[in-house]
Amino acid sequence: QVQLVESGGGLVQVGVSLRLSCAASGRTSSSYAVGWFRQAPGKEREFLAAIRWSGGPYYADFVKGRFTISRDNAKNTVYLQMNSLKPEDTAVYYCALKVAAGGGYDYWGQGTQVTVSS
Repeated sequence: QVQLVESGGGLVQVGVSLRLSCAASGRTSSSYAVGWFRQAPGKEREFLAAIRWSGGPYYADFVKGRFTISRDNAKNTVYLQMNSLKPEDTAVYYCALKVAAGGGYDYWGQGTQVTVSS
């Protein structure tokens, strides 16, 4: 089993930066990648970025240049740095972990709320 805990969300003003954290515990040694997703009210969940434990990151096109995913293997933590936040970034942000390259994500965190106020 793997447990994921997100943190770092909050209420911020337009244009500021925010860094979210995803702390993983449990059987993380067999994991393939960790990803970040978000879900805004009334909308479907959307993929933002992911990073492989033994490889590089990849991003959804609409966040390239504004969001950066990184990891600290020693802390079993993955970060999502979000810059120039906009009101449309308001959503619940989730991290998730997949144990293999194919298929979907196997474990999910509980989410952290990000609200961007204008």
